[in-house]
Amino acid sequence: MHIAILTFEGFNELDSLIALGVLNRVKKPGWRVSIASPTARVRSMNGVVLESHVSLREASDADAVIVGSGIGTREVVADAAMMAQLQFDPARQLLAAQCSGTLVLAKLGLLDGVPACTDLTTKPWVQEAGVDVLNQPFFASGNVATAGGCLASHYLAAWIIGRLEGIEEAVKAIHYVAPVGEKDDYVSRAMGHIAPFLQDKPVTV
Repeated sequence: MHIAILTFEGFNELDSLIALGVLNRVKKPGWRVSIASPTARVRSMNGVVLESHVSLREASDADAVIVGSGIGTREVVADAAMMAQLQFDPARQLLAAQCSGTLVLAKLGLLDGVPACTDLTTKPWVQEAGVDVLNQPFFASGNVATAGGCLASHYLAAWIIGRLEGIEEAVKAIHYVAPVGEKDDYVSRAMGHIAPFLQDKPVTV
């Protein structure tokens, strides 16, 4: 099972790396989590440099994709050549977007008729793209999910784990990363957001 986290120049570390850490709590054969970028290296909004694991084209073949956020998202959606590499299909893969990543899904036409979550800075741009923005941290419709706010990134990761490996695995992942003494609270809050969008058993995409 391959999960790709799209990470562009100027990326937000919290969005890409929290999801990376939570998703990698799943320790099963064949489970792989990759940073996917348009170049071999990308620099974050705060100067952290990451090496890409896979290309954007390879990410389009992943079982699940998270579109990360950052300060350069409007430049990304204005780049026709880059956007053309993003060949996503919710009929065959899970798609998730974090904060300004929601704008990418909107511009790809993957949020038509579907409300979405995003951060407050990106909200007007997503609305201009014709998408209703919800005042909540997480929402999913079918195989497409969106989250708003950097610290909502673990909701996307837990949703993907829940969809692909089941609710028990999602709970275990959140419980592991939650602060000591607050683990039950964190699990309860996370599952309260994502459980309505999960089924009782893993879903194959």
